[in-house]
Amino acid sequence: MFRLGLIVNPMAGLGGSVGLKGSDGDDTAKKALAMGAEPLANKRTLMALQVLQGLELEICTYPGEMGEDVAREAGFEPQVIGEISPGATSAEDTERAALLLQQAGVDLILFAGGDGTARNICNALDDSFPVLGIPAGVKIHSGVYAITPKAAGEIVAMLIRGELVTLGDQEVRDIDEDAFRQGKVRARYYGELLVPQEHRYLQSVKNGAKEDESLVIDDVAADFIERMEDDVRYIMGSGSTVQAIMDQLGLKNTLLGVDLIENGELIASDCTAQQLLELTQGHDCRLVITVIGGQGHIIGRGNQQLSAELLKRLGKPNIIVVATKTKLKALDGRPLIVDSNDTEVNSMLSGLIAVTTGYHDSVLYRVADL
Repeated sequence: MFRLGLIVNPMAGLGGSVGLKGSDGDDTAKKALAMGAEPLANKRTLMALQVLQGLELEICTYPGEMGEDVAREAGFEPQVIGEISPGATSAEDTERAALLLQQAGVDLILFAGGDGTARNICNALDDSFPVLGIPAGVKIHSGVYAITPKAAGEIVAMLIRGELVTLGDQEVRDIDEDAFRQGKVRARYYGELLVPQEHRYLQSVKNGAKEDESLVIDDVAADFIERMEDDVRYIMGSGSTVQAIMDQLGLKNTLLGVDLIENGELIASDCTAQQLLELTQGHDCRLVITVIGGQGHIIGRGNQQLSAELLKRLGKPNIIVVATKTKLKALDGRPLIVDSNDTEVNSMLSGLIAVTTGYHDSVLYRVADL
């Protein structure tokens, strides 16, 4: 019988909805909770485990919020090993759990977290033991994660059913969160892990643009500005393409955050999820987002401030996607991805969506329901 090891970093992703750009460090997690952040790692793990219901497997996991609770919620009776350190869970708990699960003879370790969690797993295991990540962090630059929690479950299900799934090394990368909060992305390579590679479901290492597309991006920005309406509040998502729009408007931009503008003026900078809900209530609003290079995500990577409640309120017709054709072509036919923590929202945004790719130039591109 397939033995699945399970590790959940319950602190993963806490900083996203409140605009903290990450969750590394005890102080950041405490601050996020004080600001009203909702822990989502176990909820996202449940999405993955629900795919496995009815299959023949045993789950071996760590106590409480590090895996046991969500395994039981999904209807499994897990084998529980190890002990959690007193107080909040730590990186040391994750590393110790990985070692103990390997020693317990599991076939694969499924873990929920972000790039910091992937680093912990990489520290604990060599690159010959198979693992797979459920994306639950604010920043996901590593290639060890499935594109959505459901996709992680699908990959594990393929292994349980005995289907042929290629194993290959994927990079573990992480960034300096302090620099990230100042709008600077400094990604660093930390090693590799062995990951089941089903290319429909496994994400790529995050890429930045490799060629100078400044003129095309300026055209995208010019087209958007020409179409802007009076008395409409525009929620400006993160990313360099959106930054180009803000630059042309002469407005201060939070490159790695979410801003709000109306009638050519900046209303609020680096908004939290709650602030966005409050500041858009009762107003005609549009959301402007771009595509994560190399991965294809438009929701759920670095913009967790865009809550499911906000997306439902806006509806698909009020969501504007901007990206260059080079960025779309780099996806090699893979769909755009919405990972909103809400299956209703994911389904609402699936199908074809218009992407502004230049001045008076747009294409229809598929959004997957994964």
